[in-house]
Order: sequence, then structure tokens, then C-alpha cells
Amino acid sequence: MNARLQDLLAKTTSHFHLNEMGLLFGLCVSLLLGAAWAVDRGNFKTCNQSAFCKRQRALKPGQSPYRALLDTLELSDSRLTLQLINDNNKVHLLLELYRLQGNITRVKINELKPLKPRFEVPDVLMGDPPTEALSVLSKDDNGLVLSLGVENQRLIVSARPFRLDIMEGPEVLLSLNSRGLLAFEHLRLRKDTQADQEGAEVKENIDGAEQQQDEEEKAEGVGNDKEEDGLWEETFKTHTDSKPNGPTSVSLDFSLPGVEHVYGIPEHADSLKLKTTDGGEPYRLYNLDVFQYELYNPMALYGAVPVMLAHNTQRTMGIFWLNAAETWVDISSNTAGKTVFGKMLDFVQGSSETPQTDVRWISESGIIDVFIMLGPKPSDVFTQYASLTGTQSFPPLSGLAYHQCRWNYNDQDDVKAVDQGFDQHDIPCDFIWLDIEHTDGKRYFTWDPHKFPQPKEMLQGIKDKRRKMVAIVDPHIKVDSAYKIHNEIRDRNFYVKNKDGGDYEGWCWPGNSGYPDFSNPEMRAWWASMFAYDQYEGSMENLYTWNDMNEPSVFNGPEVTMYKDAVHGNWEHRDLHNLYGLYVQMATAEGQIQRSGGTERPFVLTRAFFAGSQRYGAVWTGDNAAEWDHLKISIPMCLSLGLVGISLCGADVGGFFKSPSTELLVRWYQTGAYQPFFRAHAHLDTPRREPWLFGPENTAIIREAVRQRYALLPYWYQQFYQAHKTGQPVMRPLWVEYPKDTTTFTIDDEFLIGRDLLIHPVTEEGARGVTAYLPGLGEVWYDVHTFQKHNGAQNLYIPVTMSSIPVFQRGGSIIPRKVRVRRSSECMENDPYTLFVALSPQRVAEGELYVDDGHTFNFQTKKEFIHRSLTFVNNMLTSRNLCPESNFSTESWIEKVLILGASKPSRVTLQMDGKETSLEFEFDASMSVLTLRKPGMNVGADWTVVLQ
Repeated sequence: MNARLQDLLAKTTSHFHLNEMGLLFGLCVSLLLGAAWAVDRGNFKTCNQSAFCKRQRALKPGQSPYRALLDTLELSDSRLTLQLINDNNKVHLLLELYRLQGNITRVKINELKPLKPRFEVPDVLMGDPPTEALSVLSKDDNGLVLSLGVENQRLIVSARPFRLDIMEGPEVLLSLNSRGLLAFEHLRLRKDTQADQEGAEVKENIDGAEQQQDEEEKAEGVGNDKEEDGLWEETFKTHTDSKPNGPTSVSLDFSLPGVEHVYGIPEHADSLKLKTTDGGEPYRLYNLDVFQYELYNPMALYGAVPVMLAHNTQRTMGIFWLNAAETWVDISSNTAGKTVFGKMLDFVQGSSETPQTDVRWISESGIIDVFIMLGPKPSDVFTQYASLTGTQSFPPLSGLAYHQCRWNYNDQDDVKAVDQGFDQHDIPCDFIWLDIEHTDGKRYFTWDPHKFPQPKEMLQGIKDKRRKMVAIVDPHIKVDSAYKIHNEIRDRNFYVKNKDGGDYEGWCWPGNSGYPDFSNPEMRAWWASMFAYDQYEGSMENLYTWNDMNEPSVFNGPEVTMYKDAVHGNWEHRDLHNLYGLYVQMATAEGQIQRSGGTERPFVLTRAFFAGSQRYGAVWTGDNAAEWDHLKISIPMCLSLGLVGISLCGADVGGFFKSPSTELLVRWYQTGAYQPFFRAHAHLDTPRREPWLFGPENTAIIREAVRQRYALLPYWYQQFYQAHKTGQPVMRPLWVEYPKDTTTFTIDDEFLIGRDLLIHPVTEEGARGVTAYLPGLGEVWYDVHTFQKHNGAQNLYIPVTMSSIPVFQRGGSIIPRKVRVRRSSECMENDPYTLFVALSPQRVAEGELYVDDGHTFNFQTKKEFIHRSLTFVNNMLTSRNLCPESNFSTESWIEKVLILGASKPSRVTLQMDGKETSLEFEFDASMSVLTLRKPGMNVGADWTVVLQ
């Protein structure tokens, strides 16, 4: 949303009745949306402008006022409870400790007796995490020691001041409240409301609360100037937040000895390694519609996943802060700013200071509920987090192919022409997308009667090409008594309420809009039912969904979003703001599943997200710009999302705003072809940029990039199957696979797909070469285009031309491809495979091959799939069944095998079904490549190829 448009709407709302603003709104959109201003920072809060962040950040490290009351300890098989007291205000908190299966510790802190319940995040965890027994090893007046059951891991609870330390042997892995920054603003009554209360019991409670409040304010240095401190009311620009519950924020600090590198907490347009925030702004987690966001700063963006990973050469750990309110994260380090020379000097001088990173989480409301994932390997942390929030949904195969989008394709004829353009220029494509202009006046679940009068005819035409379509369905609903969707939501009382109890209304694309309360499961169930074919008129089975603007975006709201004092049932919007987008995608995905009777996998793209969003579909990095730095930042942004479970991530190829140069567009296609979600998208006011509009030479280069993507679809699909089963990220930083190689810890201009493909895209304008780091001492990497072999643990300079995409296959791996590329992935369903066997220096390799029908849940419900292990050892290439109970057949076969790093054999034989057959082969001595042509095995069969 354009910042000037937002300001204008905010100012005019006070002078016009809402039903008089339609013409003005349309005029504003047409005049202002096309302009390409950068983000107006004044529309978004800093920590100093967010009252609770300012208050909490004003607390400095020191002696904590909290102590543990050891005589209140209660221990059961699954949890330990203990009361904490704030000695400044005598407020009691309840500490709960859980030891969870899989080397996870859960810490919960809540008020012991809150005036009313505090919000605890629902629907994100997969269920109640399974627990393991806690046991007390020792206890005295100073604290207690608990066994965590893993080797020598212990949890130490210190009483005065309260502090938690997790240790392994003599080593402290992580400490809580070691800097004394635990702060829990308890619920209290506002003084000026107490006169309205009646009854002796109420008066007694009020007296206690009043004394408690006075002590709290004195302890916090608040005094009587409550409005200035934003305790009970807060104003930002023209918007006032009434704060009926007063101050409710929570904070806790974590110390990580031995750690210098932390990652995660997306979404931010920043480097992969998180920066320290001393002297600057904290990282903010608050889902917002940020117009043309800036790069390399900690401002909030569209999504928020409150998960941080800490890594050093010895261990990887994770912190999952389960809170859906506005959250700020401060990071400090005792090595921040030190140069390599400075660190060397410390070493030479015998400095004994251990590197340490300190992290502080601050949230506006809710409770403290934190999961400490103790690894110790990166893969263990991914497994631990997946056990809590689930794994990446397994997308249909077509979802991993190429998507063509713009705001907007004009009409059915335009869609048909674009569809034909891909065939005429021999460029594969699986999806064509429709943005908001396809609807009847921005009424979602409808079609413009003039531009898209026959949607089923259009969809059938695309289906005949074995392609699919995505149409946008946003969560803001046009307030229009002639609109069925609005009437049903209003009649069922499903809209979010304002603080006075009426339906909350704000401005978005349709003009005056209502916002469904997706936190209500009944609302979600109704929304899902609207995707049924008899409800969503014009829809067919090849129509999928895009949920945009679901932060939620409110053009005339504070920070372009919903008022925090809006009401969802019993809760304020402030409590669950970051959940809204997750709920929208959840309900939409469920609708797609239900419409098929539970058989078809959904495909839903969302802009806003939270922890657990990986279970429901894809995410993209929002409204980027056609600039080289935006191309570069797409890599760390998607890497960060992968680290916290969301693997199906991509960026708008070419940039949403502005117009890319031809060189930038080509380089973006080459980069996007190796990122998980591969979609081109563009703003309404940009020139058309279908991939064949930039001259034959550039069309050919883009075609080749897209074809490389399609050839690798078997590998992509296999990686997403593994992500779905195990929680491991698909697009990975190098340090995930090389956790002891410190060179990899800050690399974010190259990445791995799975563990076997390394990509270093060309992201510099006018580049004639790139320097890629090839990890792995004693390993080798093969250029996938030339088959040239390179040693690992080196920086390799690679000369590049406009057609170059530096990609390397790890020696020791086997990667399946389908090199017969057709117009769509569905057209390639029964095509044969080529195996690329890249030998390690030890002349071994391994890989997998996964095949199913590509679109249903039958792989799960009926075990209809093929999952093969491929190994090369002792000059034998073997295919074995990894899941004997599975049952699936395919016509696909192995038409070629390339063995890289091979020696010339005298004879090659195929052993299958008890028979031995000689195979034809070719050997390129200059590149040490052995090619076996047409061995002819079905991909589901057991077989062995022997080199003699």
C-alpha cells in the first residue's frame, strides 16, 4: 500500500461518511499507486514509539527482582512448578518446567493469579508435546538441580535471584535471566475505573490491586504520568489504542556462551547472520504490509516466526518464543565489532573472555512460553522444531514448477495469449495467476462479468494444456449488502469486532471492508466451505488460491493494519495479531482439501505467516523491487525461512515494483530457477515482461534457466518429500551441512538445495565472474554444466557469461533428472529419468528417487509411492526399495546414467530379475565421464549395474 495513499485516506476518513468515499478511494488508487516511493518509515513504529518496547528496553541488565520460592516446588512425572516473586511489587508468578521428548526443555511463566486469563497461543503446536520424566538431583536453600536425561545435561534453578542454567557436564549451554531482564507486567485495574465498582469483596480486591499498582509503578519508575508512558492509552500518528487491559508486556533474556552466530526470526530483509542491535533498533516481529520495504534493517515485514538458531562449531541450539503479539528481539555480543585482527590479538594476549551472545525477547501481551531446542546437530534442531509445529506441507509436483503472474492479466483473451506464448516460445509453465482485477469489483470468490465471463471455459482451456491457475482470495470483504460472502459473514456474526462491539471496518482494495475473525474455528470452517465447487462459482479442480494482504492489511489503520483493541471473541487483536495470516491460509488450504473429498493436496500461497505456517503451503517475500540488491536479499530471506521450517519460499522474479533491466531480469530467472517457489510477478503499472519480450537471445537464456528447473523437478520433489517427512530445510545455508567450517557461517550469497547441489547465482550487475566457496575438506564438487571436478574447502573463481548459472553437484551424490522437458510438469509424468552419479574421491555415491502421482494424498493414506535408495560402491550401482510396504507403479524408466569421476570399464552389465545383460557405454577420458545409454530399467524395479 502506497504510504501517501494511506495518509490521505486516514485524513479524509474523519471528514467523509464511509459510503461517500468510494469515488475518492478509486481516484486515490489510480493517482497514487503507480508511483514508486520507498517505504515511509514514519508510518511504522520504532521501539521508542512502541510504549511497551520503550519501557522494557529502559530496563538495564542488573540484579533481577525475581526470586524462586523453593518451598512452593511441586514435581510430577511430567512437569515441575515453582512460584516466583517480584520483590519490588510482591507479584507472584508461576514457573512451569517441562522436559520434552527429543532433547527439548519448555519453560512457561504466567501470573499465579491473574485478574483474568492471559492469552496462550492456540493452534500452532501439533498437540501437547510428549513429556519425559524430570528428576531432582539435589536441592538446597540456593536452588535445585534437575536431570534432563541426556548424557550429563542438567537444569539448574537458582533461587535468589531467579535464574535458569542448562548445562552439559561443566559447560553452560544456555542461561535464562542471567542478566536480570525478566519482566512481567501483571494485569491490574485502572484507578479511574474503581469508583464504578461495588461490593466489599470487590473493594478489597481493588485495594490490593491499587497498592500493587502503586508499588509496580514505583518499581518501574513510571510515576503518575501514565498517558505519556502509554500504559492505558497510546497514540501513534492519528490512531489511538485504548488499551483496556493496561500494560501487559513480558520480557526474558537468554545468554548463549560460546556463540557468535545466531540466525532466524524471519521475516526481515537482512543478512542471514543476525546483527547485534546495541545502539540501534531491535528486530521487530509484527506482521505488516510494508510498501516497498528497505533492505538490511530490522523493520518488521509481512510474517513473523519467533524462532532463533544459535550455532558454533560444537553445537546448534534453537529458541522458540511462542507468543503471537508484537515482539521485539534485542541481540548483543561481546565480540561484536571486533575485527579478525582484534580477535587474533586477544588470542595472542591470552584473553580468557569466552564469546557470548545475549538475546532478549519482548512481547506486548500473553505469557512467556519458550521451547529450548538443544540440538546438538543442526538436523536435530530441525527435527525438534518440526516435532512441535509440524513439517512443510508436501506440495503437488506442479507447485514446484514455474508460475507466471502479474497484477493483472486483463481478461480471458489475455490469459489465452499468455498461455499460447509459452508454447510458441517453448518455455515450460505450470501455472498462470490472476490478481485482484479478475474479480467483480474486488469481491472475492467472484469473476468480473465483462473481463472473465466464462471462467470455466478459460480454466478448461488451461487444463487441456495440462496447466493450472491460481486466483487471489484476500481476507478483507467488501461491505456490500448485495454481496453474498459479506452477508453470510455478517449474519453469522463472524466479523472481527471493534472495541465498542460493532463489526470492525477498515479500508482495503474494495473500499470499505470487513475482516472475518479467522481465529474462530466456526468462521474457518465456513470459509473452507466456500471453496466447494458449488459455492465458488466458476471454479474447477485446477484452480488454486493466493492469500494476500492477510497481515491483515488495513489501509487506514495504524501502521497499515488493524487496531490492537479490535476484538476476536474474548481476546484483543494485540494478543493474536501475528496469527491472523496463518489462520487465513489454514482455512483456505482446508477448503481446497475438502472440495476434493480429502484426496487432493492443496496449493495456497500466503504473504503473512507465523510458526506453523509451513503446514499449509507456500510463502513469498512480498512486494520487492526490480533492483539488484533485492535480487541478492532474496537468498538470505529464503534461507532464514527454511531454518524455521518454511521451505516453500520464493521471491517475485524480476521484482514487483519498477522495471528490471534485461540483464537483471535474466539473472533473476537464473536465481529463481534454483529457489523453491519459482514465480514471476509484476506491478500493474510496469511494462509487460513475459519471458519472450526481451529479444530472441534473452528468451533463449531464460528458456534454458526454466528448462533446468524442470529437468531437476525429480530432485526438488524428493527434497520436499524429505522436508515433509523430517522437517529438514530444502534450501540450506552451507553451515547446516558443514557445521564445523567457520567459513560457511556468514555465507549468504550461495546455498545448498538438499545436501548435494550448491548454487552461487550471479547477482552483481555486469559480472564477469563470481567467487564461490566450495566446502568440505577432502571432498570434490562437479560443475553440473561442464562436469569439471573441483576440490572442496576452496574459494573458486568462476568466469561467467549471461548464460552462466554456477551450480555444483557434490561428489558422493546421485541426482535424478528428467531431461525431456515439456510444456508442463504433468506432461512429463511418464517420461524417463537420467541419473547423474557424482563419485567421491573414495569412488562411492548415494542418493534417492521418489515417485508418486504428484497431486493426491494417496502417498500418505494408501502408501502409493516409490521410494528407492541408489548407491554406487565397489563399482556397482544399485537400486533398492526403501519402503517394501509401498505400492505404486509408473511407466517411467531409466534411459541414461552418467557417472562423473569414473574410470573406463572393460564391460558394463545390468543384473535384474535374475538375468545379466551387457550395456552399451561411452567414456570421455578428458572429463572422466562414463555414459550408459538406454539401460531400460523401470524406476520401481530392483537392479544393479556392474562396472568391470
